[in-house]
Amino acid sequence: MTTQELTTQIKKKNSFLCIGLDVDLNKIPKHLLDSKDPIFEFNKAIIDATHHLCVAYKPNTAFYEAYGIKGWQALEKTIQYLNYNHPEIFTIADAKRGDIGNTSTMYAKAFFEDLAFDSVTVAPYMGKDSVEPFLAFKNKHTIMLALTSNKGAFDFQTLSVNNNELYKQVLETSKSWENSENLMYVVGATKAEYFAEIRKIVPNNFLLVPGVGAQGGNLQEVCKYGMSENVGLLINSSRGTIYASKNKDFAQAAALDALELQEQMKAILNK
Repeated sequence: MTTQELTTQIKKKNSFLCIGLDVDLNKIPKHLLDSKDPIFEFNKAIIDATHHLCVAYKPNTAFYEAYGIKGWQALEKTIQYLNYNHPEIFTIADAKRGDIGNTSTMYAKAFFEDLAFDSVTVAPYMGKDSVEPFLAFKNKHTIMLALTSNKGAFDFQTLSVNNNELYKQVLETSKSWENSENLMYVVGATKAEYFAEIRKIVPNNFLLVPGVGAQGGNLQEVCKYGMSENVGLLINSSRGTIYASKNKDFAQAAALDALELQEQMKAILNK
């Protein structure tokens, strides 16, 4: 999927909502545990109830890997279901990969070719040759960690390096990499005051923004400082949406939560 196609969907749906499919068997409704594949059944119900309200889904791969081969098979079924039934939806493998070049190439093949995701999150700590293998895939996107929403982000990401904060150095340097037009960046919603500075460096790249909802990020503040001419934002909600209810009405509850976010986004887009 191209960024232009993604922008078209945002305008069509009046939404830049991304829903995180972070499935914890301890949190899903108990009646699903009796099914053959409770992870997929949960995801399918969430997708069926919310696909018209969002433009992206983001399974965090850790929540599937934790359940071994059955979890990985559920992830595969989920992405196949999305790609077949809703090919207009942007898909994100939240895997945070990043290793030496040949290993990164294999990670990229796993997510882009075998599972057919549109994008994957990566960690840039090992530098250029660990990220460029992901960028080599046509019409696929690499979403690089820039400034994250966790408390530990301040351990390294905002440290001064050559009179520049490290996260800014990461953004600046990544712009020189081959196929950098395929880069998107993770910026936490709990760091809304940083968005204006980030937009000075990457004015047009899409930003994946976790932290709205359960982590307390403010949608209005993020949009005020982070929105670009082509919108350029994917606001993620995971726990706050998919676990809106633990009862049999869980999918309908998720849809109501997603609708509330979508209506806020619509109002922002139509200003």
